[in-house]
Amino acid sequence: MNVREAVLTVDETQASLLEGLSLIERAARTATVAAADADGVDRDARFPHKAFDIAREQKLLGVMIPVEFGGFGASIYDVTDICYTLGRACASTAMIYAMHTTKVACVIRHGHGIPWMETMMRRVARDQWLLASSTTEGQNGGNIRASAAAVDHAGDTVSLVRDATVISYGAQADGLVTIARRATEAAASDQVLLALAKDDYSLKQTQGWETLGMRGTCSTGFELKVDCSADRVFPEAYDKIHAQTMTPFAHLCWSSAWAGIAAASVTRAQAFVRKAARGSSGQMPPAAAHFTAAKMSLAKLRALISANLDAFARAEHDERALGSLDFQSSITLLKVQASELAVETVMHAMRTAGLSGYRNDGEFTMGRHLRDVLSSPIMINNDRILANAATSTLMSGIPASLRD
Repeated sequence: MNVREAVLTVDETQASLLEGLSLIERAARTATVAAADADGVDRDARFPHKAFDIAREQKLLGVMIPVEFGGFGASIYDVTDICYTLGRACASTAMIYAMHTTKVACVIRHGHGIPWMETMMRRVARDQWLLASSTTEGQNGGNIRASAAAVDHAGDTVSLVRDATVISYGAQADGLVTIARRATEAAASDQVLLALAKDDYSLKQTQGWETLGMRGTCSTGFELKVDCSADRVFPEAYDKIHAQTMTPFAHLCWSSAWAGIAAASVTRAQAFVRKAARGSSGQMPPAAAHFTAAKMSLAKLRALISANLDAFARAEHDERALGSLDFQSSITLLKVQASELAVETVMHAMRTAGLSGYRNDGEFTMGRHLRDVLSSPIMINNDRILANAATSTLMSGIPASLRD
């Protein structure tokens, strides 16, 4: 047997071993590696390479890609479960996966019939491309429905220069999805989405990433320069993509990742209470009431996400339902409610363990969980969302019954 035949045999063996695994089993394998490396990723503010090496081996980056393009055709339920599983292991890994999934969803749901977009789907499935996101720009504070940079059209090519103050894992990604004004004369809200391969753009770092938590997302700032074929621009207006895909997938996947962080902290709190009770002949520690509160808060968080998952799954292919005031209000406010509940859950878990949870060493430490989850109300700031939602929530009706 020559070297090439040996390599092919190994590849075929690995493929056959993977064939029988469910998506959640693949996620669990990735989570095991992510958890072992999570403290180092946090300490050094480095990209979780080990976790994503395994994620690629497990074919997790292309699970949503339709079967016809080489993927698994995974559902929103599948990918949010993966986000939750990864969140219990490493918050940065989970958030990177959640952001990647949101971009992949945009390509899948709005790229059918477009040769370049279909090529990108195949590359994500076959080569396990990791897609980054560039939505934050200049001083817009996360207002992704207004762009300063504009696409400049020149025949069959386009160019773009963008002050991207945050591109999470931009240096590690294989491609990028970004927003811009449709043209130089377009209004700030008249936007298009671009799906780019790595050789379509260049990045020049302008800011670092020395933060309290989510340190492994490596969300540094860049000057983004794009020079590529015009087929990288989605034909559909961004406002439609934003309402039907970007917001639902982002808020559901982010919330699931935050719920995973919350669940990990509750697991540690539970272990602390059990150990304390065993050491005192079954007597509960003084802060055991906080454990009950943590469990209740986590249950509310999971129920909230589940209800919104069901609502999106019912409306997923119904443009009218996706655009309805009630759905848009609910899916937008999910981000606010889920982030606040996740923080509340971790705080209760930490107070359960007291000093043991507050310490940065020891088996019950929760400092990393708290620092990571504190990013959730800030990521697309909750105050901005609530202020923007005031008019729409005023216009929506009050349910007449419990199940309306």
